[in-house]
Amino acid sequence: MKLFTKPKSDEERLIEGCIAGKRDMQRLLYDLYSKKMMVVCLRYAPTTFEAEDIMQDAFIKVFNHIQNFKKDCPLEFWIRRIMVNTALKHLRSKQLLTVSHEAEEVANISSGDMNLSGYTMDELLGMIQSLAPRYRMVFNLYAIEGYNHKEIGEMLGISEGTSKSQYSRARAILQSMLLRQEEKLKEHVISN
Repeated sequence: MKLFTKPKSDEERLIEGCIAGKRDMQRLLYDLYSKKMMVVCLRYAPTTFEAEDIMQDAFIKVFNHIQNFKKDCPLEFWIRRIMVNTALKHLRSKQLLTVSHEAEEVANISSGDMNLSGYTMDELLGMIQSLAPRYRMVFNLYAIEGYNHKEIGEMLGISEGTSKSQYSRARAILQSMLLRQEEKLKEHVISN
């Protein structure tokens, strides 16, 4: 006979409510995570409109499969994984993720850290979104989501070497963009 039971956390009650199909709990879950997940979707989608579509599709998957959530990771990570996988599937279906299997020329790429101080999140997001889809995918998966190149290769159907090459190329392109921005800023300061 148990005299004391551990009280359920807010997250557990939220999950149970979503499993039961309670619209108010689904709305609460959406409100809690939609802003963070929109940022995730924006990193993959070429437009805000497509990012919104991806996020809506992904939240439908979250609600349809929340009973499968295992408490071995935080709920936010589980939702994020669904967002990323939905974005990848969406881009494949739109044929925006056509990956070249040819070796990339990445000679003379600086491997130093990019200096990101002084840039707003919107500016950085804009630079990432301007990358070609294949570079944007690999960059996001490696630098932001934390996947390794072997995992990225499996997810995108490319070799580990191609993943590394495309990540290096994405970094080089971003570094070039950052240098151009800095030069424009210097020219603006000098002319004033």
